[in-house]
This record gives sequence, structure tokens and C-alpha cells, in this order.
Amino acid sequence: MENQKNSQIIRTIGIGGAAGDGIREAGLHLAEIFNKLGYHSFLSFDYPSVIRGGHNFSRLSVSSEKISGDHSEIDVLIAVNAESVRLHLDELKEDAVVFVEQAYFDEVKDMGKHIIALPMADFTKEQSARPVARTTVGLGALSFVAGLTPEKNHELVSAAFQDYGGDLNGALADKGFKHVEGQNLPKWEEGTREVPRDERMEIIDSNRAIAKGFLAAGLQFYIAYPMTPSTSILHFLAKEALNPERKLKTIQPEDEISAINMAIGVAYSGKKVATGTATGGFALMQEAFSFAGVSESPLVVVVSQRQGPATGVPTNTSQGDLQFVLHSGHGEFPRIVIAPGDAEEAYLAAGNALNLAWKYQIPAIILVDKQISESSQTAILDAAKIVSGSAKPWTHEGKYERYQLAEDGISPLASPGTENAVVKLTSYEHDEFGIATDDPEMVKKMMDKRFKKSETLALELSQYDMIKVSGDLSSDTALLFWGSSKGAVLEAAKQLKKPVKLVQILWMEPFDSAHASEALAGMSKIISIEGNHNGQLSALLREKTGIDTHHKILRYDSKPFDPSELASKINALL
Repeated sequence: MENQKNSQIIRTIGIGGAAGDGIREAGLHLAEIFNKLGYHSFLSFDYPSVIRGGHNFSRLSVSSEKISGDHSEIDVLIAVNAESVRLHLDELKEDAVVFVEQAYFDEVKDMGKHIIALPMADFTKEQSARPVARTTVGLGALSFVAGLTPEKNHELVSAAFQDYGGDLNGALADKGFKHVEGQNLPKWEEGTREVPRDERMEIIDSNRAIAKGFLAAGLQFYIAYPMTPSTSILHFLAKEALNPERKLKTIQPEDEISAINMAIGVAYSGKKVATGTATGGFALMQEAFSFAGVSESPLVVVVSQRQGPATGVPTNTSQGDLQFVLHSGHGEFPRIVIAPGDAEEAYLAAGNALNLAWKYQIPAIILVDKQISESSQTAILDAAKIVSGSAKPWTHEGKYERYQLAEDGISPLASPGTENAVVKLTSYEHDEFGIATDDPEMVKKMMDKRFKKSETLALELSQYDMIKVSGDLSSDTALLFWGSSKGAVLEAAKQLKKPVKLVQILWMEPFDSAHASEALAGMSKIISIEGNHNGQLSALLREKTGIDTHHKILRYDSKPFDPSELASKINALL
């Protein structure tokens, strides 16, 4: 889509088929191809909640400039079956080109548009390739429409598939390119050319970014039960654990309750640990999460939201669990909740959360959702931006007091096996040695001690991006948003009829009330944009600052915001 205001050209490619057709992999390889050309990408992946079959769809939006979300209007559709054409026909631009598997051409040829039969299966058989490689023929046909030369097409596809048979896939792409060469198809006017790129740029989803952030901060154990959309963190780290230099262990226990209790045990033993789940799984972890709070166990939990309540729509997205996570675990105890909005922020959130959990001996939550957990985008992950932090050591003076009433609320941390230290861990309220107590005076002292850590933490929060303010800083209209809504908001802002201030909340707890109040002071119009029914960030803002939002744009049908649709709604309010 070409935006008239900033003249940024964004092209969107869809790849559709059934489960097992390699649709996600094709999208990822295509994103890698554009990355090698220096382009920015955003790739989303949709699939149904079924064991086998069902429609799978990758949508890739690319631009030579920064792009933060995908766009629904499609320039090129590669369809392995007829269903993919029917389901996405309304998303095609007027001049869109559709490459459909030749066997299904007769079913869709009268649907209009530029629908081209592409013998993907036949070409794949000719090359003695597996059927899953059919989409590579489509990538070659796309290269022609995108304005690449035959040589560049072969070079890029071969490089992108170098770990999966580069020469074979290069040959398949050649066949797709040559098949459509003489068909008088509309080509992208601007063509596709190499643009300067930062060599650090990579295509990555937020789940893998979180995993890499953990590793950068020294993660030693990851314990999780697989639950969409958090599962790929476990998969990625399990592969990393095969490298003996990592000194990493991954464990998949029988359920989420076991996962968090094992993680608390690992933290007690002195090892950096994290667990991850979806919000349904986190609901099962509540008693243990409260145990982590009272025992001051340094623990990080990744919580990836999906549409609820209950099982809900398990493979679709939502921002409906912010308030649940903020108030998770019975009783009162401090915690950190960070809600990143893209892969780069997710990477930093993971590294910082792990270090802070150990420094302050409190549980930390990284709150994401299906949209950014499983969507891939161009990112630069910079380990230098992760703030260092470590546990307060015991000086070996006197008897070891696990819960010493320190002035800053942070007790010295020793693990079992430390010489001359008896290290107790209990879910009961306790005294300084960890002995259970119901003495009211000691109960109050321990509550004050734990919350004193929040005051100590507040002194160093200036090192972190808790709130990001951008756009027109002089505008009297602000868009307020969080999490995965960030991408759609940034893309929609390019299409607004007047400049606005953009205010993104990243840290939900502790909440930077002073910065939020400053950023929203004097606004004649505050528009909150959230993927939930109740406007949960608006409620948090009011609770922490007394500021009310004037308008809410909410989406709760389990789908992410589309930038163009969102821009239309914002413009109506402007």
C-alpha cells in the first residue's frame, strides 16, 4: 500500500494452503529473502485450533523503510489450494496477482483478478523434491512480479534455503519465474532493489527474541509445559540446550503446575530459571506464583495471551489478561510486569526481567500475546542494552538469615550447600531465618520488607524504557497503547489526517505514574487502543494517575488490528 502522506511503499504477500504445506516456512524464507535485500518485514501466521488440516496462512508486508505491522490488502497471493483464493479474495488489491496451483485453476479462474495457474506440484515432481517444496515455485513467480532478475531470484532463493537444499529450491524458483515471464503480468512499478542494510538485522518472532534475551542474561534452566502460543520458546531453548557450551537445561514436566513449582525449586538451588505458558496455563500456576512472592524466589514467567475466556479461541490473539496478570497470585506482594510491543522490546524485557528478578528476589512477568509471540519481524537485538544485575551475596558473617530485614528490603541470597548457611524456603509467613510465624509484628515487618524492594527498585527505573513517547510531541491528541497493538498503531499513524502524540506503556508494574501523567498532561483528546473488551489499560491509567481516556478503540474478536481500518477509526475521532 502506498501511503500518500509519507510516500512509503508497502507490499504485502499472502501464502495459503493446508497444514503440512509448509506455509509458515515459506513465509519465513520469503522474509529472509527480503532481509538480504535490505528490506524491513512483518510476517504473521494464522492457523486453526485443530490437530491436522485446516487453512494455514502467512502474510508478509515489506518495505524499504521501517515497518511495524502487517497490512491486510494483498499484492500477491500464492495459493496451494482453491480454498486459499476463496478465503482471501476480498483482501486482494485491484491489481493483485494470484498464483494458484494448476490443479485448482478451474475452480477459481472466474473470480476475477489476475489469477494465474502455476504447476507447482508438477515442477516439484520433476525436480524429485518433496511436496512441501511446492511453495518455492510460487516464490519464483513472485520474484518476477517484484521486478527481480532471473539471476537474483536464483541467488536469493538458493541462499535462503541453504539449510534445506539450496540448489534444489533455486531450481524450483527458476521454474516458477520462467513460467510466468511471458504472461504479461503487472509488475511492481518501483521494482525491488537492494537497499543499504544493517548487518545485525534479522527476522525473528518475539518468542525467540525472549529466549535469546534469557540466554543473554545467563539463563540456566527453562521449565515449561507446551501451550500455544508460548510453546516455541521451549522448542527453541531445547535446541539451544543441545549445545554443551550453553550450560542450559530444558525440562517439559507433566503440566503447568509442576513447571512453576519445579522452577521455584531450581531458583532455590541458585540457578537462573524461567517458565512460560499461555494465560490459561498461568491460571493453573496461581498458588505457586503466590508462593514465589512470599518466599522471595527469583523467577520469570512468560505469559502469552490468547482469546478467552477458558479455552476460547486458542490459536488467536487477545490483550484480555492485563488485569488478571497484574493481580495474579493471592495476597499482596511486589512483582514486575513488562509488556513489550515488538521483538526488540521482548528481547530486552526478557534479559532485564531475569536480572531484576535475581537482584530484587521477586517474581517477574513478561506479558505478550499470540500476535507478537508468533509473528516475525525485522529486528536488531542488542545485548549491550540489557541492564546487568545480580543477587546480593551473603558475607558469611554471623548466622545466615534468608529473610534478613535489610534497609533496602533485599536480603543476602545464598543457596543450599553454601558453607555454614541453613537456607530455608517456606510458603508460610516467616521470620528472618525462614521459620514459620503468625506473630502480628513479624507479619507486618515482612510485608513491609517485601514492599520496601519496590521503593528500592523505583530508584533505578530511569535505566529502563517504561514508557515510550513519540510522534508529534506538541499535539494535544494522544494515542495510548500497549503490547502488540504497537505495530498497528505505528502503521496507522502514517495514514492519519493530523499528527498525534504516541504514548506506549511498556511497564505495567511498577507503573511510571509521573512519566505517564507528564506525557498525557494537557491533552484535549486521549484515545486508548486495546485488544480487549473493557479497556484494561485505560482502567490502569485511571487507577495510577487519575487520568481518564476520552475515547477507546477496542477489538476483541480474536484478531489483531489492521492498520488501515484502525487509521479510519482514529481519523473519525480526530
